[in-house]
Amino acid sequence: MLQRPAAALTPTPELLAGRARRAWLLFTAVALAIIAAALYGAGLYGRSTEIEALATQGRTDANLKVALLRAVLENPRALPLLLSEDQQVHDALSARSSAAIDVLNRKLEGLVSGTKASVLYVTGTDGLAIASSNWREPESFVGSDYSFRAYFSGAMQTGTAEYFALGNVSKRPGLYISRRVDGASGPLGVVVVKMEFDQLESDWHEASRPAYVSDAHGVVLITSVPSWRFLTTEPLSRPMLAGIRASRQFGDAPLVPLPVTRPEALSDDVALVHALTPGSSDAEYLRLSTAIPSTPWRLDYLVPAEAPIAAAQREMRLLVLGVLVPLIAFAAYLLWRRQSAQMRIAAEQAARAELERRVVERTQDLSLARDRLQAEIADHRSTEAKLQVMQQELVQANRLATLGQVAAGVAHEINQPLATIRAYADNARVFLERKQSASAEENLGAIAALTERIGSITEELKAFARKGRTAAEPVELRSVIEGAVVLLRSRFAGRLDALAITLPPPALKVMGNRLRLEQVLINLFQNALEALEGRDGARVEVSAAETAEDVALVVSDNGPGIPPAILKSLFTPFNTSKEKGLGLGLVISKDIVADYGGRIDVSSSSQGTRFTIHLSKAGAA
Repeated sequence: MLQRPAAALTPTPELLAGRARRAWLLFTAVALAIIAAALYGAGLYGRSTEIEALATQGRTDANLKVALLRAVLENPRALPLLLSEDQQVHDALSARSSAAIDVLNRKLEGLVSGTKASVLYVTGTDGLAIASSNWREPESFVGSDYSFRAYFSGAMQTGTAEYFALGNVSKRPGLYISRRVDGASGPLGVVVVKMEFDQLESDWHEASRPAYVSDAHGVVLITSVPSWRFLTTEPLSRPMLAGIRASRQFGDAPLVPLPVTRPEALSDDVALVHALTPGSSDAEYLRLSTAIPSTPWRLDYLVPAEAPIAAAQREMRLLVLGVLVPLIAFAAYLLWRRQSAQMRIAAEQAARAELERRVVERTQDLSLARDRLQAEIADHRSTEAKLQVMQQELVQANRLATLGQVAAGVAHEINQPLATIRAYADNARVFLERKQSASAEENLGAIAALTERIGSITEELKAFARKGRTAAEPVELRSVIEGAVVLLRSRFAGRLDALAITLPPPALKVMGNRLRLEQVLINLFQNALEALEGRDGARVEVSAAETAEDVALVVSDNGPGIPPAILKSLFTPFNTSKEKGLGLGLVISKDIVADYGGRIDVSSSSQGTRFTIHLSKAGAA
C-alpha cells in the first residue's frame, strides 16, 4: 500500500497559522458570550438577593412603625370609654346647667394636657358640642354642630366609632374616636377624642425612606412626606370621590394619586415602584405593605432600591469576572500552548524536510571539501609541530627564570657569612702580624665554622630547589637568637649596641631548624639595622613571649617605618626599597616560618616597624 510522505501528512506552519487565527476568533467570541451571559446572570442574582435583603430589613422597619402607631392609638382609645361612664359628663348632659358644663370644661381641659389627645369634647344627642377641652381658645369647639360627622352618627347608632378627617374648625387632620353616653332613659350624647399625629410623623420622617398610612379607600391619612397627605394610592371612582366631597372629610384636598408609578409586584406585600419625592428625581423604591391591626388602615413603606441594587449587581459582576477571567485566561493559555506545540512540530517537520533537501545538495559539496580538508589537515599538523617547539622554548625560558630567582636567593643568603669570613680573615692577618697566634687561631676556627655554615646553607637551598624542606625538630630559641647575632657581629661592628635583646630561657624550645630560623632573624636584624643607619637613638628591641598556643618572637625598631606602597606588597618577590636589594629576603623568611607552621605579622608607622614571628612550641599538641 502506498503511503504519503510525512511532509504531506503534517500541516504546514502557514496552514496552522490560519487555523490558529480562526481558533482565536472563535475562542474570543465564545469567551465574550460566556462573559456576557455570566454578567447578565450575576446581575439578576445580585438584584434578587439585594431585593430579598432589602425586603427583610424593610419588613422589620415597617413592623416597628406599625408598633409605634398602635402604641400612639392605645391611650386615646381608652378616654372615650372612661368619660362615657363619668358622672360629671352625665350631669352636664342631663342638667345642661352652666355650672355643670363649666366643671366639665375644666375637667376635659385637665385631661387633654395629661394625654396625647389633641382635643376632648362632648356633644348632645343633636350633635352640638356643649363642652370642650379648648373652651378657652378662639377656635373653641363649644357650640359647633357635628351632627354631619360620621363619627357622631356612628357612635349614636353603634355606640362607638373612629373616623379620620380634616378638622371643621381647626382645619387640622386627625383621628376622631367617639363613644355614646347612655343614661337611664336613653342616649344622652357623645364623647369625642381627636388624635393628631404630628409627633408620629416627625418620628417617622426620613427623606429617603417615605412611609404613609392609607384608609380603606386608599386615601393617605398619615405620612412622613407632608405633601403626600390626602393623596390616593389609586385613582378614586367618581361616586366615591363625590361621597367624600359631600362629607367634607378631607376638606378641599385634591385627592389625586400619589407620584408612585410603574409598580412591579414581587409578592403579596412587596413591589418595586418608581416614586418622585420632594427635592429629588424619580427613583426606584421597594414598597412594603402591611395591615395595621385594630384599624382598616394599611402602612406602605418605601425603601430606596436603585443604588443598593446597582451596588449588589456591580459586586456580583465583579465577583463573576474575578472567577471567569482567570479561567478564560487559563483556557487561552492551554489553547496557546496546544497551538505552539503544533507549530513547533510543523516547524520541525519542515526543517527536517529542508535538511534532507540540503543534505542531498551538500553531498557533492562535501566531496569537494574533503580534498580541501585534507590539505588543511596537513597545514594543521605543520602548525602543531611548530607550536610544540614554541611550547618547549617557553618551558625552557620559564625554567631559566626560576633558576635565576633561586640563584639570586643563593647569593643573598651566602653573602652574609662570606662577608663575616672576610672580616675574620682580615682580623686573623692582623693578629699574625702582631704575633697574637691565639687570637688568629680563634678567628680561623670561626672561619671554619662559617664555611660549614655556608655548606649547610647550600644544602638547604638544594633541598628548597628540590621542592622539599628540612624536617622540623625542637630548637632552643635562645641559641637561634645568639647564632644570628654572631653572624651579624662582623658586618655591623660598632652598631650592634642598638640591639636590645631580652633572651628567653634555655628551656623554651620551638619547632623548626636552627639554620633556617637563624636566616629569618638575620634578615630581620639586618633590615632593622640598615633602616636605623645614621639615626640618633637607634634601637632594635628583641623579645619573646610564650602563650598557650605558640611562641611570639618580636623584632621592633624606632626607624622611619616602611613606606605604604612597599608595606602593601611587602612579601611579594622583588619588592624592595633598597637600591641594591633583590626583594627576596622577607619572601624567603615568610616561606621558612610557614614551613614550620608559623606566620609573620608586621605593623609599621612613622614611629617604627614591628615584626612578630609566631612559632609552634616544641611538645605542644
